[in-house]
Amino acid sequence: MRSQGLESGSLLPEILTPPPGPRARVMAGRLEASEAPGINTLVAGATAMIWDEALGSNVVDVDGNRYIDLTAGFGVAAVGHRHPAVVTAVREQAEQLVHGLGDVYAHPVRLELAERLCSLAPLADPRVYFAVSGADAVEIALKTGRLHSGRPGVLAFEPAYHGTTLGALAATARPAFREPFAQPLEELVHRLPYGASPERIAELFERQSDIGTCLVEPVIGREATRWPPSGWLADLAELCRRHEVVLAIDEIFTGFGRCGAWFVCREAGVEPDLVCCGKALGGGFPIAAVLGRKDVMDAWRSDGEARHTATFVAHPLACAAALATLEVIETEDLIDRARTMGDRFGQTLEPLRDRPGVTDIRGQGLLRAIELDSPDRAHTLSHSLLHRGLIALAGGATGTVLQLSPPLVITEEQLDHAAATLHEVLAN
Repeated sequence: MRSQGLESGSLLPEILTPPPGPRARVMAGRLEASEAPGINTLVAGATAMIWDEALGSNVVDVDGNRYIDLTAGFGVAAVGHRHPAVVTAVREQAEQLVHGLGDVYAHPVRLELAERLCSLAPLADPRVYFAVSGADAVEIALKTGRLHSGRPGVLAFEPAYHGTTLGALAATARPAFREPFAQPLEELVHRLPYGASPERIAELFERQSDIGTCLVEPVIGREATRWPPSGWLADLAELCRRHEVVLAIDEIFTGFGRCGAWFVCREAGVEPDLVCCGKALGGGFPIAAVLGRKDVMDAWRSDGEARHTATFVAHPLACAAALATLEVIETEDLIDRARTMGDRFGQTLEPLRDRPGVTDIRGQGLLRAIELDSPDRAHTLSHSLLHRGLIALAGGATGTVLQLSPPLVITEEQLDHAAATLHEVLAN
């Protein structure tokens, strides 16, 4: 039985056929026959659930099953899937300009978005460098730090997730593009545990004089959904200033309201040199950006072509979607809503600490995590929830974390249903 479509995005789950249903199994088999392994992690006939439609906090699969999406599409659908304002903005933009000319000629929506992002940036005298993905934004931040500081070394933390791109420069011929960044980063990255003591960080800065950039998540996202010790980000920022290290904060997952603030670093009292943002920014369209202090971004000035660019950078449709998304976040008070709904959700989850196999419950705003004692238990929980109409992924560096990051527009009824289902499943 096929779904007749979603009339709203605030519905409770309805499972007509235990997933994966027959249509999903057939499609999964066809995907396995045509896609390379790794680009799609489904397993034909076993865990395959194929999306057909999404609206608000709901997803419908190709077999007509309706779910509540507790992932917000990897955090992208902060304003909900297919928000009417985003759809309208994209439709209107598509009737005027679908594609521009990347780094050569701008367009009005790009200008509007750059100005809007500068008005929101958690740093003084900001400039915007547009990117096509979160990983692309991280690469821009790392390159910016290298150009500005003149030092190629990077301090990163473990665990962390900043993307999976390898970089194409090694195979690019023109020296103007390649040479400023030719030394491989892998040889220059120094790692410390996330939350390492200020003394340990200071000792590394003093010992490794090549470090010019520090890249850090204000909250460990995909790899743990874990917060740093109180005051740690501020201490790190002070050490970076003292040692003239460019501080790049990766807010790709946490930015634009997820944790109850436009940016987590601002709430932590930290003014970084660079901020990477993406995911929620595009309202479902691929766009990202690095926001940076003017004096740091000036390192990109050159007499030639852009040294980091892409064909689809600041794409008109994505810019229109991003402007609409930022407007929705503000006019619908979604940041305050993430705080209040998140606090309420956290209270309902707290009793789960007593359930067998649960080792921790943590979170802020509408970013929550349930940590289990084994990867098997976490993945079993994820699978059980899917069969009850809740999409929630198990992951983290050790595969033991169930991350809950629903759209910021999720209703109280949907959140209460999710919490009740979690209590029911974890009681067994």
